[in-house]
Amino acid sequence: MLRRFRMVRSVHTLLLAVAFMVCLAPLRAQDMAAAKVVTLVGDVSCLIDGPAGNKWALNEGQTVQARWIVKTGKDGYAKFQVSDGSTFEVFPDSEVTFRQDPGNWTHLLNVWIGHIKVMIQHLPGVANPNNVTSPTAVISVRGTVFDVVVEDLTGTTFVSVDEGLVQVHHRMQPGNDKFLNPGDSVRVFPNQPLAKAIDRGNILLQAVKKAEQAIYDGLLQRGIPGGGGAGTVPSTSGAQGGAQGDRGKNKGGSGGVPVPPGGAPVPPGGAPPPPPPPPGGGG
Repeated sequence: MLRRFRMVRSVHTLLLAVAFMVCLAPLRAQDMAAAKVVTLVGDVSCLIDGPAGNKWALNEGQTVQARWIVKTGKDGYAKFQVSDGSTFEVFPDSEVTFRQDPGNWTHLLNVWIGHIKVMIQHLPGVANPNNVTSPTAVISVRGTVFDVVVEDLTGTTFVSVDEGLVQVHHRMQPGNDKFLNPGDSVRVFPNQPLAKAIDRGNILLQAVKKAEQAIYDGLLQRGIPGGGGAGTVPSTSGAQGGAQGDRGKNKGGSGGVPVPPGGAPVPPGGAPPPPPPPPGGGG
């Protein structure tokens, strides 16, 4: 009798645990579908309804949802954080889609044009698979710090690694993938297979780092914390770079549309559209 009672109690406990996990799944999906703005200067906006949608200004503390497009102007910079602690930075003159495929939570960003820096958080010895795509490349990581620059409208993509290991796959040409270690970089051209040699210390890499440092110097002069991946220490050289924007120009949104603190942009005449529903199953 006692043995049967223990079995029934064990089954009951297991069912409660399963029910708890099922209840948590939608919350987990909702968390993964959002990225919070932790640092912002200059002209940074989002498109909620795709490329043809209306543009709304972003402010610090707000969140962007899956499939939203983030755009930065010539003086725009923003740093975002997702629920697992990973961050991505969007530099001036860039356009990216966050979680373009909400059914696949490993797909972090699609970069259409411009420059981003990503830092993927992970526990020691535990992989945290993520990927970033461009028109020509798929960049796969498991916990690392790296840059992606889409140089032009043909999709030429430059990838460089600060920490960890990155796998680069050409989306348009056959051939072996490239594996990049810290200090390595490679350019992906739309009409050529991946280069046989991995670039080291090239002029483009130096230009990317210089552009980043100019932004971090501008943040430092404003007394704004944030910016920079692991191992990046903002200097005090006084370089301003592209971070000359004034946060105040984002207060009213595009065309003076009000933006509630910590909330999503409010289109004229009502609340913002709800984010896409969480997928039925993980990708």
